[in-house]
Amino acid sequence: MASRKGPCHVVTTKRVVGEKVYLTTLLRRTYRENGKVKNETLANLSHLPPHIIEVVKAGMSGQAVGVLSQDLACVRSLPHGHVAAVVGTMRGSGLTALLGSRRSRTRDLQEALIAHRLISPGSKLSLSRALSPDTATSTLGEVLGVAGATEDELYGAMDALLSRQKSIEASLAKKHLQDGTLVLYDVSSSYYTGEHCDLARYGHNRDGKKRFPQIVYGLLCASDGCPVTIEVFEGNTADPNTLSAQIAKLRERFGLARVVLVTDRGILTQVQIEKIREIEGFDWITALRSPSIARLRDQGHIQASLFDEKNLAEITSPDFPGERLIVCRNPLLAHRRATKREELLKATEKDLEKIREATQRARNPLRGQDRIGLRVGKILDRHHVGKHFELTIADDNFSWKRNEEKIREEAALDGLYVIRTSLTKSEMSSEKSVEAYKSLANVERAFRSLKTVDLEIRPIYHRLSDRVRGHVFLCMLAYYVEWQMKQKLAPLLFAEEDRDGAKNARPDIVSPAVASRKTQKKARLHATEEGLPVQTFGGLLEDLGTLVRNVMQTGKDKAARFAMLTKSTPFQQKALELLGVSPNI
Repeated sequence: MASRKGPCHVVTTKRVVGEKVYLTTLLRRTYRENGKVKNETLANLSHLPPHIIEVVKAGMSGQAVGVLSQDLACVRSLPHGHVAAVVGTMRGSGLTALLGSRRSRTRDLQEALIAHRLISPGSKLSLSRALSPDTATSTLGEVLGVAGATEDELYGAMDALLSRQKSIEASLAKKHLQDGTLVLYDVSSSYYTGEHCDLARYGHNRDGKKRFPQIVYGLLCASDGCPVTIEVFEGNTADPNTLSAQIAKLRERFGLARVVLVTDRGILTQVQIEKIREIEGFDWITALRSPSIARLRDQGHIQASLFDEKNLAEITSPDFPGERLIVCRNPLLAHRRATKREELLKATEKDLEKIREATQRARNPLRGQDRIGLRVGKILDRHHVGKHFELTIADDNFSWKRNEEKIREEAALDGLYVIRTSLTKSEMSSEKSVEAYKSLANVERAFRSLKTVDLEIRPIYHRLSDRVRGHVFLCMLAYYVEWQMKQKLAPLLFAEEDRDGAKNARPDIVSPAVASRKTQKKARLHATEEGLPVQTFGGLLEDLGTLVRNVMQTGKDKAARFAMLTKSTPFQQKALELLGVSPNI
């Protein structure tokens, strides 16, 4: 019976002689003869270098083999991992569907605008350059199908995004807010560096840029800090005057019949509270200002004996009818304020002594009440403790002394703050009320990300008011994606991932937050329990950006191009796994 020849293959045999091991690599062919499988040795490859043997093995297994330096070339490499993470999270969180139920050119451009704000914040011009095939800085344009998009197209997409702001926010509210839920609200501002915008006005500048006008914006978040809606106001709008628009939004646009608003004491003034009292189903949690706390102390409502057993006590006052007042004392904060005040007092005295010496020097002494008073005023403005000094200024001398009574009065309030709420004790305990007010830190965290840390809402150059509103809304949606990512990536970030452990480690709700043991260990070692590095959010995105998509080409035929991803590191694999995102997006 004739034999049937089979495919060729490479085998390596091992033979041990004494202490020596002999390896032999053979090229063989398998064939069947008379029903039996036999092997035929075609060549001995043992004398070939190992890398050549590997090429022969690949060829025998059916892989395409050529001279790599001549036949295969990498013609382009673009950062890809961060694009996959951000775009994948947008789609997984449902935000992409909110931008448009069906894929369109406009929706793709809006996704690019949001993703770019996270990956590499910049202007629309910088984004158009980043999307150009010739100057691309990532795979964003390729992944979203918007490579080559122009600046005008991007502005058109942003305008379209603003036109759907109410609809998108209503969907976010439906997803993250329910009747009876806590709603966090706070206000911030950003300086304006463009020209001729109707929203730009001079006002209380939180950025320390007094020579620039500004815009004001109010952010509403769910109780966990997830952003839901943002609104832009003229730069000279007082914080309390932004509140009525938010109340109307919650009641009318979002259709919430029962709301507990948590906001800062600078926003929810007595005038605003009187308006809210008339709204059925609307409650609030805020805090008292320092003058009101001092008045309660003077009336005898706040005494040291309240804090004998714990750092929290409920009181009542006829000045606040129908409200609960929860007095909190933070010993650590009291110590910090006392220490800081003493440092400022000593620094002020040191500078005032220099002025006194100037009035007493023999040569060219400082003279005149006006000149002396001007210098003293500058010192007091610098350290902000002028109220604690009694000054005597004459034409030819100057003296001062501490006002010990005022210092004692202020020291008596160190570490004290008072929560005021319309909720009854059966509706929310004292501890929960304090915890709710402290959750405003989530909104402050959002403002830090928007303004400085990640998203860079400023500088703002847009001239048209609607363009400014669109820019701010775009930044809020980018923060929505960032918030979603941070929740999932907590194990790899310097963030709390064991909330129950952190809560148990805290002596009481008034005391400063304490990280759980797991998070403390992670921060100390800068590594997870799996040995992976712990990073900031920005550092994590930068690390993911090193996962690169290479464009490979065989020979000189441009049509014979294919994409090939670099191998993910264990850290990158873990990050994408936590996000539930595939790098092959």
